[in-house]
Amino acid sequence: SLLTFHGVDTVIVTGGSTSGCVRATVVEGLSCGYRMVVPEECVADRHESPHFANLYDMAVKYADVLPVGDVVQGLSGMEAR
Repeated sequence: SLLTFHGVDTVIVTGGSTSGCVRATVVEGLSCGYRMVVPEECVADRHESPHFANLYDMAVKYADVLPVGDVVQGLSGMEAR
């Protein structure tokens, strides 16, 4: 409700682990109607295989998985509210 109150429509998710908390946050955010963005260099997992498998799955189904440079560039034109 706090995000809705402030007019937020997009959530950028970073952290670890890609196969756990990051994925769960992305799925939950999408189910609440937010555009979800995952900067690929800003997430991690203990093992490479589940990390890349979950990045792929999120990109196909739930989120925009983008290079961090693209995310920063997209934010550079935004004004603070």
